[in-house]
Amino acid sequence: MTAVRRPNARTLLTLAKRAARDKQGEEIVILDLRRLCDFTDYFMICHGNTSRQTQAIADHIEEKLRASDRRPGHVEGTKPGEWILMDYIDFVIHIFTHERRSFYDLERLWGDAPKIRTTG
Repeated sequence: MTAVRRPNARTLLTLAKRAARDKQGEEIVILDLRRLCDFTDYFMICHGNTSRQTQAIADHIEEKLRASDRRPGHVEGTKPGEWILMDYIDFVIHIFTHERRSFYDLERLWGDAPKIRTTG
């Protein structure tokens, strides 16, 4: 009997990035946090223009990752939709409205984290 291999975090982040793009998510960035923190390995950050769009991005990401047998451990912020956080343990997805992304500026806060290129 062969063991089923689950996709690794980088593969799942590529799927999440494609899903965000499907819903016109903008300025998608993936940060490698493995050497900087111990609560997760990666952040994916993107934004939409409205809270309705951020909710659509989050729903689509969750649907696509569920197809790979991954569900978030925790999701918050979906109702207001200005900052949706999806915690998949080894990576966390942040989906902002443009205004909230500028205000919180996670890329600056985690400025020491290398950006990861994916094929997505």
